Amino acid sequence: MKYYTINEFSKILNVSAQTLRNWDNKNKLKPHHTSTNGYRYYSQEQLNQVLNIKPNINRKVIGYCRVSSNKQKDDLVRQVENMKLYLTSQGKPFEIIQDIGSGINYQKKGLKQLIKLISQGEDRNR
Repeated sequence: MKYYTINEFSKILNVSAQTLRNWDNKNKLKPHHTSTNGYRYYSQEQLNQVLNIKPNINRKVIGYCRVSSNKQKDDLVRQVENMKLYLTSQGKPFEIIQDIGSGINYQKKGLKQLIKLISQGEDRNR
C-alpha cells in the first residue's frame, strides 16, 4: 500500500500541512499511522476516500504495443510478451492490442480497437 507524508498529502489535496494537523487534532482526518519520530503518514485508501474515488474492481487493463514497420515484428513479439508478463503479475484482467505502423493514424485497426475499448469503459463508469 502506498503512503504519503503530510506534505505530499497536503499538496495533493491543495490544503496546508497545518490544516491536516488541525484535522487530526479535531478527529476529522487521522493519519493512517504516525512514526516513532512523530511524522504523520496517510494511505492511498484515505486519499481515495477524501477525493471520493471509488475503486473499480471490474476494471480491465489494456496494453497497447506498436512498432513502426513489418521489419520489427520480432520487437513487437517481445513487447507483447513483456506486457503479458507484467500484466499477469498485476492480477487484473487485461487485453493486449498490437499494431504495426509509424505515426498516429486513426485508421489503424489496433488503435481503433483501443479507442473503442476505452469508450466502452467510460460508458460503464457513468
